Amino acid sequence: MRKITKTIAASLVAATIGTAAMTAPASAGGSFAITIQPTTQEEAQLMQTGLALYSLFSGMANSGGIQQYGNNNQAGLGQNGYGNQGVIYQEGNGHNGTIQQNGNGNSYGLFQFGENTNANILQNGNGQTGVTFITGW
Repeated sequence: MRKITKTIAASLVAATIGTAAMTAPASAGGSFAITIQPTTQEEAQLMQTGLALYSLFSGMANSGGIQQYGNNNQAGLGQNGYGNQGVIYQEGNGHNGTIQQNGNGNSYGLFQFGENTNANILQNGNGQTGVTFITGW
């Protein structure tokens, strides 16, 4: 009986918290990001190839570039080394994004959507790869 009472009490508390969360107003502003980094050499090569193809089809230079659609966006791409590729894509308003690559053979894609996101990527070393997708509201 004691176990049943505890279970019912826990269920009521969970239901109350869940109901309060559903009726609370949405907060103004925020963001959600997903970063993907390869765990094997094959995954890294596949991601590097994907970023190179994206750059090619988007009319960017071999080393990457920046595309912005919206207002009040800021982006910067710094590369020190050989064979680096950086891609920044911003769609929406008020984004701030940078990629700094120090070393050789690094690649990274930063894709920002929505409103007012901030992301600063730093790669130090050789052969690093990754992609971040971030959306803001």
